[in-house]
Amino acid sequence: MTSSVQVAATRRYAEESFASGLFCAESVVLALAKAQGIDSELVPKIATAFCSGMGRSGGACGALTGAVMGVSLALGRSDAGGDTQPSYAAAQRLTREFEQAFGSCHCHLLLGCDLATPEGQAMFRAKRLARQCARYTGGAAEMAARIIESTSSQPG
Repeated sequence: MTSSVQVAATRRYAEESFASGLFCAESVVLALAKAQGIDSELVPKIATAFCSGMGRSGGACGALTGAVMGVSLALGRSDAGGDTQPSYAAAQRLTREFEQAFGSCHCHLLLGCDLATPEGQAMFRAKRLARQCARYTGGAAEMAARIIESTSSQPG
């Protein structure tokens, strides 16, 4: 599979996972794990509390945090002596690209509502903001897959 086909497939899988009822971070990290051949029921579970802006705290967008987790799966270290730089550099690039594409990295700013409140949750439903979240989910998965691909293909 060519890299552009793989990147598109990763985005599509994240969007399909989101449409099936998984949330943003769960969908993105699951798609990125699948692209790396990782299949575990633990993958979406580790991301659940990152959804909805860090568990409805108004924090970082779950799609972005799921993408950072996916980048770490591919480029992170597995022991204390491992190099953090590839993972850190990829996470920084991903964060810049996400913010440039969508205007913010924070859930409450992206959606214009506070998901921690009943009013914010009602606004989310009334304005059908899940459609925006689907866009962030697909975009974050695509950006991360592209960054992983380009980092992995660089001579090391």
